[in-house]
Amino acid sequence: MATVFRFGDCELDLAQYELRRGTDVVHVEPQVLDVLSHLVVNRDRLVPKTELLDAVWGDRFVSESALTSRLKQARRAVGDDGQAQRMIATVHGRGYRFVAPVVEIDGAAPDGREPPRWAPCDQDIRYCVSGDGACVAYATAGEGPPLVKAANWLTHLQLEWDSPIWAHWLHELARGHRLIRYDERGCGLSDWDVGDFGFDDWVDDLELVVDSVGVERFPLLGVSQGAAVAIAYAVRHPERVARLVLVGGYGRGRLVRAATAQALDEARLDLEVARVGWRRDDDTFRQVFASQFLPDADRRLWDAFNELQRATTSIDNVVRFLDVFARIDVTALAPQVRCPTLIVHARGDHRVPESQARELAALIPDSRLVLLNSRNHILLADEPAWSTFLAEVDPFLAGP
Repeated sequence: MATVFRFGDCELDLAQYELRRGTDVVHVEPQVLDVLSHLVVNRDRLVPKTELLDAVWGDRFVSESALTSRLKQARRAVGDDGQAQRMIATVHGRGYRFVAPVVEIDGAAPDGREPPRWAPCDQDIRYCVSGDGACVAYATAGEGPPLVKAANWLTHLQLEWDSPIWAHWLHELARGHRLIRYDERGCGLSDWDVGDFGFDDWVDDLELVVDSVGVERFPLLGVSQGAAVAIAYAVRHPERVARLVLVGGYGRGRLVRAATAQALDEARLDLEVARVGWRRDDDTFRQVFASQFLPDADRRLWDAFNELQRATTSIDNVVRFLDVFARIDVTALAPQVRCPTLIVHARGDHRVPESQARELAALIPDSRLVLLNSRNHILLADEPAWSTFLAEVDPFLAGP
């Protein structure tokens, strides 16, 4: 099936999941794009209202007014309206049909856009065993000087490798480096049933993997709560960490950094809602996490993120992870970091506030803060902030 459809002055790109008019991207809600995409793909027939509701909202109950609202926005996005109906026609009482002439472009890339910088490579997955008997999985990929990535929220070495959430990170980081990463105890390919675990255990897991691989000195990358793990390891082993890159990180978990009674109440409520939601195995609650991590993603990426979370660990372990995250505090360790440090953070990060990046930059002596124009906690491959991130990280890692 074609991935790009042209009609009027519009271009609907299913691979990039975006609508363009001329050279401009038209920003619309994911559900609006879902409605438009379904109508364009099925333009050879009338699409009943019930089919559109099922295609866009699945088994979630929504009123027809929600569909009417999204159709109105879709029409506006393509330069149509309910009176003219040059593109989307209403068949009263039955449904809708896309009526504008459409040209299909098989496998075409958007005009003027560069292909991905990275080319897929292979990874080698192995295992090591900690002193307390926990089996920890780690992977290496690429060639060149080592780059170690500390584990973060619910990793899975195998599933992440081809995930639309993480693939561009992993393959790009492995370009020109020997990328070393792992699943910390409790998730992914590592042991799930490991009894109690806490922050120090995760630092131990990083230590175990580095020793097992046999690298002596290396740059260390920490994403999200992995930044705190990376800081703790860098202080524990200053002779081994040459450079530190912290992305979307924080020095204090949400319960620790709550400065007012209201903030503490909100932190406790957030944690309790997460506990209840995950234990009920309810996709609605997982969707809250997806929208916090990736507020500007489309539905396809939200679904991919949710599926990755489901497959990564047990529900009980998720609750334990969240409890530990909320209580992290490495602010006493941060001033002891002795290597050059690059701190990168999205200005509008919905999961970790920008203030946490500024706090780390103030605490870590030889550090530089770069703020990106993004709202996503995990940078997406097609957003400008991703290119900015690479432009900052590549020369930093190549430094003396």
